[in-house]
Amino acid sequence: MEKLLLAAVLTVATFATAQAQTVVFGAGYSDFSEATSEDQALIALEYHHTPFHQATRFSAGWGAAFSVDEDGDTHIGVGLVGLYSLGERWFVEGSVMPGYFNASNDQNDLGGDFQIRSLLGLGYNLNNGNRMSVAITHKSNASTNDENPGVNAVLLRYHLGF
Repeated sequence: MEKLLLAAVLTVATFATAQAQTVVFGAGYSDFSEATSEDQALIALEYHHTPFHQATRFSAGWGAAFSVDEDGDTHIGVGLVGLYSLGERWFVEGSVMPGYFNASNDQNDLGGDFQIRSLLGLGYNLNNGNRMSVAITHKSNASTNDENPGVNAVLLRYHLGF
């Protein structure tokens, strides 16, 4: 577990030093689908690279995400990040990040190590150039395994731009 956490932090730190655009800090609560699972608080860290596509209201880029809950369940993923501007202040964000999930106990097993994290959020641009958002996430193996219980989360997120 400690090695996985260290590897994730180093991965995000390495990406962040290479032309980082945004680092996102999140905190929230996870809700596992299985009744025997343990729902709990979680924290998340993301890196969003400079967008490879920008239009008038929409941008798309690559990102990496790491999350850990209070029981020690971890997910690290890499994938696409999108942002759609609703005006000068408000925006909608979304991402899809396939990756590795490590359940700290059998009760929180999601049916396999491969899990896809999807995110949908609503945010607000602050005066200092940073952003705040509220997002929901869902992790599941997309039925690539026999079992696919999934876990949902609600997060409050702070986007620190560089």
